[in-house]
Amino acid sequence: MSESEDELFFQEMQGVKPLAQRQRVQLRRDDEVAKANAAERQRAASAEQPSIEINHLQVSEVERVGPHDILGYKRPGIQDGVYRKLRLGKYEIEARLDLHRRTIEQARREIYRFVDDCLEHDLRTVLILPGKGDRNVEDPALLKSYLVHWLPQLDDVQAFHTAQLHHGGSGAFYVLLRKSDRKKQEARERFSKGRI
Repeated sequence: MSESEDELFFQEMQGVKPLAQRQRVQLRRDDEVAKANAAERQRAASAEQPSIEINHLQVSEVERVGPHDILGYKRPGIQDGVYRKLRLGKYEIEARLDLHRRTIEQARREIYRFVDDCLEHDLRTVLILPGKGDRNVEDPALLKSYLVHWLPQLDDVQAFHTAQLHHGGSGAFYVLLRKSDRKKQEARERFSKGRI
């Protein structure tokens, strides 16, 4: 710029005041923003998820059973008449869980959730179908063996027995679950009527 241009510029700029400075926002570097976003996403995800289930069912090697074995179990305190009715399939089946074509880990998760859901809905007698496993020549009755091992580990399972033929035979199990407090109270009221 020449001197005359400078003079013209200064003449034009007379009376102009500089703009007021605003408080500047401290900008973070990209990696700091990414870390903050990741931390926020993690916090939100953990807040949305319900409490983590604690599945204690073991996946270590279990004692094997045969594909056509008839199996049963009852906890101490379960009446013989109740167990006999279960074994004969005399109770109404309130829910079913089919485990055919499941891996051991999938079955483990599904059994745990299934029993939990049944208790939540006051279901008492259920049918679990692991299949016989007799088509698996290399490792017969694998899932059935794990199921027989897992059911006694669940405190809410009171008894189980191989199902009758019309419910799946040796590839299915009747399972008797713990009676909820509400169901116990209903039974007390039903049996105490007229006893006063």
